[in-house]
Amino acid sequence: MKKFFKGLLKTIGVLLLVLVIALGSFLWFGNYHPKPVESAAVSCPESTPLLESGQNIKILTWNVQTMSSKNYVFWSDLPNNDGPDEKPSKEDITATFEETVRIIHDENPDIIFIQEIDSGAERTYYEDQMARLAEMLPEYPCYSSIFDWKSAYVPHPRIHGSVGWKVAILSKYKIDEAERIQLSTANKSFLENQFKIKPAILKAMMPTANGGQFAALTLHLDLYVPGTDAKDIQLTEIGRVLSELDTAGTPWILGGDFNLLPFDNAAYTRLASEQQKYYNPQSEIKFLTDKFQVVPTTDETNGEDFAKWLTRWPNDPSIPGPDRTLDYFFLPNIIKIGTHYVRMKDTLHISDHLPVVIEFQIP
Repeated sequence: MKKFFKGLLKTIGVLLLVLVIALGSFLWFGNYHPKPVESAAVSCPESTPLLESGQNIKILTWNVQTMSSKNYVFWSDLPNNDGPDEKPSKEDITATFEETVRIIHDENPDIIFIQEIDSGAERTYYEDQMARLAEMLPEYPCYSSIFDWKSAYVPHPRIHGSVGWKVAILSKYKIDEAERIQLSTANKSFLENQFKIKPAILKAMMPTANGGQFAALTLHLDLYVPGTDAKDIQLTEIGRVLSELDTAGTPWILGGDFNLLPFDNAAYTRLASEQQKYYNPQSEIKFLTDKFQVVPTTDETNGEDFAKWLTRWPNDPSIPGPDRTLDYFFLPNIIKIGTHYVRMKDTLHISDHLPVVIEFQIP
């Protein structure tokens, strides 16, 4: 009998060890653990034309909400995470792709910054959405993308599946190389840290015909976490990357979804009280607006016509229209800002964010 119990205990111990190893392997290999800086794959034919110094270019940035359309109230769209919907239909995804491409063709930008485009996510049927978008936009032969959220399985009651979320840059002009620069995040529990969003900068280096370079950068920051200084740290890290480009004499533009309000008390107080929890009343974005040019400008987002510069309309049915500015371009002070606007007239039905467009001349 003693031998039996010893054998049983040994078997239980082995099974527990196997279980611990299996769980550890899943947490590590099933989730994304990027290095601080990594090379990013670039698809770009050698015959692609180069940018010219002095050239006027047009750039569009757009959070496309995983091509999921405005026909739903997803679980995360409500303040208590109790929205009724978990995934869009394939038909709505296709319709959203077509509408997104329609706007891009009409605007005809030289470079496109995209946020929230899925790859391998259960909620969007495991599709590589970046591949579909590139196929629909052959006039943009050069592109690069990086993950800022990736997991083989997220054990959240409203997800229960894989996630794969990217930011991307598409260009009519040559991209030589690209890299992913990891940003800091708020520290959570050990388990939460394995599955959390890991925002990063995608930096694409584009050669110019005179032997110089132009840097195109995009990002999608995560939400504000009350009681932490994660946003301040992220903005400091972003500022450091941009300052290094300035020091090197490389002109650049950064665009994307910052998940930050303008530095203006009115922008915060205009929000419904249940929406204010997502933001710091004193927006951390001031760290960048004090150092670099921003579009929409502070005067525009704080002025009487602030409504023209709102870039997000949440899917929450209690919100009747666009109510906040979260999407921006930042530029070095040596660049003269040209025409810029939020395209609002025919994009309200496509995504919960609106595309922002800017034109300027490369130094």
